Amino acid sequence: MPQPNGSISFILNDREIALSDIAPTTTLLDYLRLERRLTGTKEGCAEGDCGACTVLVGRMVGGRLVYESVNACIRFLGSLQATHVVTVEHLAAQDGALHPVQQAMVDFHGSQCGFCTPGFVMSLYGLWLGNDNPDRADIEKALQGNLCRCTGYEPIVRAAEAAAKARPSEIFDPITRERETITARLMALTPVETVTVRQAEHCLIVPADGDGLAKALAENPSATVVAGSTDVGLWVTKQMRPINPVIFINGIAELQQIEENDAGLTIGAGVSYTMAFAALSKTFPALGPLIDRIGGEQVRNMGTIGGNIANGSPIGDSPPPLIVLGATVTLRSTAGRRTLPLEAFFIAYGKQDRKPGEFVESIFVPRLPAGNLFAAYKISKRRDEDISALLGAFSLSVENGTVQTARIAFGGMAATPKRATHVEAALIGKPWNEETVRTAQAAFETDYQPLTDWRATSDYRMLAAKNLLMRFFLESGGEPAQLVRYAAGER
Repeated sequence: MPQPNGSISFILNDREIALSDIAPTTTLLDYLRLERRLTGTKEGCAEGDCGACTVLVGRMVGGRLVYESVNACIRFLGSLQATHVVTVEHLAAQDGALHPVQQAMVDFHGSQCGFCTPGFVMSLYGLWLGNDNPDRADIEKALQGNLCRCTGYEPIVRAAEAAAKARPSEIFDPITRERETITARLMALTPVETVTVRQAEHCLIVPADGDGLAKALAENPSATVVAGSTDVGLWVTKQMRPINPVIFINGIAELQQIEENDAGLTIGAGVSYTMAFAALSKTFPALGPLIDRIGGEQVRNMGTIGGNIANGSPIGDSPPPLIVLGATVTLRSTAGRRTLPLEAFFIAYGKQDRKPGEFVESIFVPRLPAGNLFAAYKISKRRDEDISALLGAFSLSVENGTVQTARIAFGGMAATPKRATHVEAALIGKPWNEETVRTAQAAFETDYQPLTDWRATSDYRMLAAKNLLMRFFLESGGEPAQLVRYAAGER
């Protein structure tokens, strides 16, 4: 039956929960620990970085129940409508027998102080559910978002390898055993109209579809729109910023679609990095390694490409390569839709070309012409799960040794993601050789005046940007790495 107005309903382990008196900033972590006393889920960093708070959240995607690891510390209760939250307490059998993932952590000494262990267990459980034969790269990717100061990770990796081989009957595993039942229960909880929950002066809104979102935003033009909360979560936990009222959009199915045709890809604003990975890495192979370095698995499961664009951060990882690829963004409101080049969407620091009542609906990414060169490079202090100091993206076409077209964009070099138009001009019409590149490097100082902050100095950013252009040139001469040349007819 339809979800009645006024409460958020979800399943927690094996129990259905309905909450009608919650603030829009209440996190799943606080609810689990303070209200439900499920203290296996830990608070470490409260910013989605350490993974101690990892739980699984199951949701319906294209008619299929999908479970993903998420950071409970930055996941708001309002985003859980019609989901299944699974904590570490749910894994063991009723007689106390440990789940194979838990038992492997014991057998291979994957825990020392134990504080981070439940988070590791839940990340490995998510891997165990979705991949019965993971290689080491799969395991390391699943654990990118989990930090441990004690074990050095090797025992945990060995535990993951052993757990993958341990497959007791379906009756043992709680998710496998109850998948059909949980699917039916979540379908029954899926709202057919907007859910609004009020607590004193606070208000959270969960639209059922795009029309409901447009109406809600028209009625609340100052509302904070939250998709994955990988950034907004920190506004609350670290900056104590008020975000009321809040509109949660992660349950809107029409915003979570990817359409592919000969012209390119249309990506809904609610598509997460995890959901987009296959399509983007297939069409633009250079984006695969880049997406793998955006946060950890939990962040990629929650964070959305549309949210990264709408947020307008100058160090967002997705805008520079999308700008270089010629992407456009479609904005929607009750007045209709309008589409503009992505690079024109970013006006100034903290300011985007989005009118009151408008929201980012989708992003269109055209295919690269045959023969174009394309690469994207992320520079950060830590290779994995770190915010970029700068990120450069490059696309060139070269015919008969001469540069015909050039598109270059950087994040972290200006107040917005920004094209290097003077560098492009210095390349176009010139031979694609080292002399041209060294001449063009000087034009970076006309295009950018980067700031110094704790991630990098202005001088470092400028030098790194120049060096990335040289790297792009050197790799186009035979060092493949992240560079891909798009052959005629290749998809």
